[in-house]
Amino acid sequence: MTEPQKPAGEHKSRGAQKQKGRGGGGGGGRGGGGGGGGSSKLRGLPKDSPEVRVSKTLSWILRHGAKAEGLPMREDGFVRVADLLAAPKIKSTGLDLERLQEIVRADGKQRYTLLEGPDAARAEAGDVWWIRANQGHSMKDVKLDLKPVLSANDIPMAVHGTNKKAWDSISTQGLSKMTRNHIHLAQGVPGDGVLSGMRASSQVYIYIDIQKALDAGLEFFLSENGVVLTEGDSHGFLKPEYFSRVEDRNGQLLAGVKLGAIPPGETEGAAATVSAGAKT
Repeated sequence: MTEPQKPAGEHKSRGAQKQKGRGGGGGGGRGGGGGGGGSSKLRGLPKDSPEVRVSKTLSWILRHGAKAEGLPMREDGFVRVADLLAAPKIKSTGLDLERLQEIVRADGKQRYTLLEGPDAARAEAGDVWWIRANQGHSMKDVKLDLKPVLSANDIPMAVHGTNKKAWDSISTQGLSKMTRNHIHLAQGVPGDGVLSGMRASSQVYIYIDIQKALDAGLEFFLSENGVVLTEGDSHGFLKPEYFSRVEDRNGQLLAGVKLGAIPPGETEGAAATVSAGAKT
């Protein structure tokens, strides 16, 4: 059961209020505290800066590794900050609440929500600090409070960014959520001021016909940081029939791509395959 939170205490990466004590509090309670069982090795590459490795480790724990690190996690994806800071991987970095707040504030993709709220397991402790990743989870028991997309008019667009090697398989089998809970789509492409949902290094942009997919019974949602999410079909796929167009990063339509949507004014045969070098 999700505990109600104090709206005034909510801290997202767009900003954070003045710190109210260090480390959060709220250890113990359900599942115990302290993050036992994990190693102190950070995620990331040796060439990454310490700040980048801390950020990658935070993201991994909150999206995928909480159980491996011994961290109790609520159904809505929140963990106690006190437990997170005590986890071996994080404790080894000397990270504290003040630095954590700065990481959340400075995160350009708004990956995290950081807030103060009650702890049902320790009501007498008062409000404690909680943090969660806004999307990207692979833990199946995490149920985020997501806003449903009911019409294509609810969002400007939905586009998935990938690389040319991955496109070879996506072009035939579709997009897969793989080990994650959702397929991730952005509401624009890099350069449009879009913060989340796509890597800036993406080489191929796959635009989705949201209305066609909705009409077919697929469900779409918006995360807290504006990423469009879908579980796909019963097998976890968003099939190529729901691709409306596919471009490279320069806006060139890819050659030989079979599309699922027929643009207005075109015949089915003309829309079925994109000719090489065509421009949008």
